[in-house]
Amino acid sequence: MLFSQQKLTLPSAEKALPGRQTKMRVAGKHLVLGSTMQEPSPDGFKKIIFGLGCFWGAERRFWQQPGVFTTAVGYAAGLTPNPTYEEVCSGLTGHNEVVLVVFDPAKTTLEKLLQVFWESHNPTQGMRQGNDRGTQYRSGIYTFTDEQRVLAEQTKAQYQEALNKAGHDEITTEILPASEFYYAEDYHQQYLAKNPNGYCGLGGTGVCLT
Repeated sequence: MLFSQQKLTLPSAEKALPGRQTKMRVAGKHLVLGSTMQEPSPDGFKKIIFGLGCFWGAERRFWQQPGVFTTAVGYAAGLTPNPTYEEVCSGLTGHNEVVLVVFDPAKTTLEKLLQVFWESHNPTQGMRQGNDRGTQYRSGIYTFTDEQRVLAEQTKAQYQEALNKAGHDEITTEILPASEFYYAEDYHQQYLAKNPNGYCGLGGTGVCLT
């Protein structure tokens, strides 16, 4: 069966679904970490958003990292306000499946989290990740400060050099200022903790950043 080309192309504002004003309701506490999933976070903590394919496995990879205070899955870098999962999968919202990561800079660094990001998926595949195809599976880093953007660009260049040596293609990861993060439905939050045998499409290139 041919995959709809529409789902591999970001929609224009005119074609995007209208969405809604009602925000998604999610649990107050992270199922694994026990921390709050919604702001405000503790003073001094920092946040960043990553897209690296299906967000179920991606979220687990980050909640396992030392120094991470909380994680949540959701939708970002699109056009439709407060989209549903089905709408995002239609290719008509422009959103990416992403993980919001809040971390304690006294216990970990953005450099370490970026290393996890680059090494946990294949950032050269455009609008897909493995067998998962669609605009919602694109590779992306969504930053909140200029410092984060610069570091993301630096590690991208560094990883591209490592990929070149291993014979891989050019990185397609988008690095953009973070737009509004929309929480995904509650059943998606910490999905692989709720469903230990659930699907995880996460897979890297085998190439290390350093």
